[in-house]
Amino acid sequence: MFEILKTEGRARRGVFSSPHGAAQTPVFMNVGTSAAIKGGVSTVDLKELGCQIELSNTYHLHIRPGDRLIRDLGGIRKFFNWDRPVLTDSGGFQVFSLAKLRKITEEGVHFASHIDGTRIFMGPEESMRIQSNLASTVAMAFDECVENPAEYNYAKASAERTYRWLVRCKAELERLNSLPDTINPEQMLFGINQGATYNDLRIEHMKQIAELDLPGYAVGGLAVGEPTEVMYDVLDHVLDHAPQDKPRYLMGVGTPCNIIEGVYRGIDFFDCVMPSRNGRHGFLFTWEGTVNLLNQKYERDEAPISESCGCPVCRNYSKAYIRHLFKSKEILAMRLAVMHNLYFYNELMQKIRDAIDGGRYEEFYQRYRTALGQRAE
Repeated sequence: MFEILKTEGRARRGVFSSPHGAAQTPVFMNVGTSAAIKGGVSTVDLKELGCQIELSNTYHLHIRPGDRLIRDLGGIRKFFNWDRPVLTDSGGFQVFSLAKLRKITEEGVHFASHIDGTRIFMGPEESMRIQSNLASTVAMAFDECVENPAEYNYAKASAERTYRWLVRCKAELERLNSLPDTINPEQMLFGINQGATYNDLRIEHMKQIAELDLPGYAVGGLAVGEPTEVMYDVLDHVLDHAPQDKPRYLMGVGTPCNIIEGVYRGIDFFDCVMPSRNGRHGFLFTWEGTVNLLNQKYERDEAPISESCGCPVCRNYSKAYIRHLFKSKEILAMRLAVMHNLYFYNELMQKIRDAIDGGRYEEFYQRYRTALGQRAE
């Protein structure tokens, strides 16, 4: 399922193979939470923008339109016309971030829908059943994502419970994959490492879940308020204990600089809503630095968002025009800005892969690790 083609330091260049196609790694997964990229970008667009893997969310699709409906319509890939891999998040993060009223037990979590307050229960088995109905390529384990900073004893108990939930997730998905009417009987399970910002908890938890010999492993519960230096320190400690021959996924991360740092430490998979969310507000990423398109200085700027960008937006439109669309509250503004940002993120990953292939990642890292977070001139 995963082959490492080349390494440079701790950075890894690989290929992730699946029944739904292969993805070159390191890879950024474009986030379509409710089976759509916010900003009016279609799955047809995603191919032109270089997307290899699309990510959708179990919780949101369970709430609306319902995972059983998607199953009846042939699974999520058929539902939104995508013939490449799809990863579904387990819903754990949404349960803990959106639900105002929730009760955590050993069985799972009782909570209220953020849409209409309907009482819902989700545990490891329920999450696996929903994701099996969605028929994604990769199903993520149901876990508890604690807030940072977290009290040590609670973080320890939570990590232990997350491990027990993972054992249940594995058993249930194996059962579901064996059923004759399962849409994707080769669905893969990725486990999630937890332990807040405590390196000893992280290491112990990673050692435990590594013994389950899963197809992939994620580091969760980071980029939720802690300083980036703390996140990098956790990765420096925990990744040495992750299986070397399995993909590593840093969940919900992040900025271009975060991604460059993550690859430097050995991460293979990334996802984040940042390129689409920031794009919808006129905040754009370029190789020259960040651009706030709403600034008045771009009112008469006839140049593209970036002269060095080959995306369909930069090939056809000026900053002045796209800024006008934002000021006029035209929907097209969001679409063009999100398309540019997604193209940039996917191109970033391609350049990272090229640099590792060529033995130049250290040079790439030193050049861009901070530069991409600075404002463009």
